[in-house]
Amino acid sequence: MNLSDLIDSGRLAAGGLRDFAVGLASPSLRLGVTGLSRAGKTVFITSLVQALLKGGRLPAFEAHAGGRISRVYLEPQPDDGLPRFPYEDHLEALSEGETRHWPEGTRQISQLRLTIEYEPRGLVARTVGSGKLHVDIIDYPGEWLLDLPLMGMGYARWSALTIAASRTGPRLARAQDWHAHLTTLDAAARADEGQAIRAAQLFTAYLASCRDDDASLSALPPGRFLMPGDFAGSPLLAFAPLDVAEDASFASGSLGALMARRYDSYVARIVKPFFFGNFARLDRQIVLVDALSALNAGAAAVNDLQTALAGILACFRQGSNSIVSSLFGRRIDRILFAATKADLLHQTSHDRLEKILRLIVEEAANRAEYSGAEIDVVALAAIRATREARVTQKGETLDCIAGTPEKGETIGNQVFDGNTEAAIFPGDLPENPRAALDGSLEGHLKFVRFRPPLKRLETFPHIRMDRAAEFLIGDRLA
Repeated sequence: MNLSDLIDSGRLAAGGLRDFAVGLASPSLRLGVTGLSRAGKTVFITSLVQALLKGGRLPAFEAHAGGRISRVYLEPQPDDGLPRFPYEDHLEALSEGETRHWPEGTRQISQLRLTIEYEPRGLVARTVGSGKLHVDIIDYPGEWLLDLPLMGMGYARWSALTIAASRTGPRLARAQDWHAHLTTLDAAARADEGQAIRAAQLFTAYLASCRDDDASLSALPPGRFLMPGDFAGSPLLAFAPLDVAEDASFASGSLGALMARRYDSYVARIVKPFFFGNFARLDRQIVLVDALSALNAGAAAVNDLQTALAGILACFRQGSNSIVSSLFGRRIDRILFAATKADLLHQTSHDRLEKILRLIVEEAANRAEYSGAEIDVVALAAIRATREARVTQKGETLDCIAGTPEKGETIGNQVFDGNTEAAIFPGDLPENPRAALDGSLEGHLKFVRFRPPLKRLETFPHIRMDRAAEFLIGDRLA
């Protein structure tokens, strides 16, 4: 074990000891919420917290449905170094009547502490148990999670793999400007700051293009290039791949040495602090997945989603928690993958969406040779923006969804004004989940973005949020 590995092990153990000591006095569960851009992390947390605070309808959440939860409330931040998740601001944005709108997405890590007071089940539990659980919700961009494999990969290997991927499938057409600049770079030439910055800009533009709706690719590290947070404009992001062999080495003062140094600094100063300070301290994790966009974009996007999920699974510290494991860093013992925006489909396709994601996750787990934590899959809508409708056209009855599309959304020649309701037939998902992974759905699903629903009750309508809550925290309220 080298010095760097010893330091990393010490940081992991220190964090584990700190959390273990705190947990003895005040039982807590650290729940990580992540997902790639536009998967709905902010809306998920806001809806979940509101439903728990206000006693929303959660029939599959046993402790709530059984009346064992006596009180739920927010508490001050336990970690002074993390920004607070702005729950109240997001709730206000969703509840502003005619000016209601979806809140801004996750751009940095944040935290919210929710405390649940409950009646434990069983005589022994009621006698010994505290009846109080702190749930620390940690919100962070999924793009940062995809950076974790970089900790075990040097710059030259990352460069070779990234460039090889950019020369295949839908990535190739989007990489033309970056590739053209790449041919002008010589890793052995003298380091040039202008060349490094220009390469980083073109590489970032390529990554952003791969994320567009018509491509919907997912495996796009380094994550901070698309979600820079506080590092926007930093030299830590002023590097890019060079066309070199996986085992290449670079002379001091060369462009290759400059790029490699900044890559190493990115891993040391951004990726590792995130891992040791936050990720390695999680107990549970939900990964929100915009599977519908990938299905609509075609087979390449679905395969790329599987690659991203395989990378995510390979990052998790697998297995169950115990007293010993808690002393040396927690382990995530439950992971929930959630196909979001289920309300964009008629209810007849909700189970099919769940089966499709389950197949994608299973194949990703096989790629990652994953075993360990308990995994489940759910299709959900954190806030349901549509309702069911049936429309007859040319003698055919179609199962549709109805709601108010966002201003500027289009279907064919129709442009929506943001105020008028519409009934839309989004298309059907196949009964056989494997049939959805071959690209046959490309362009066949019709999705528009709907405005949040007018709030008529204390809590928002949802789809299967109760199942998510039960899997993620239900056992800790037993």
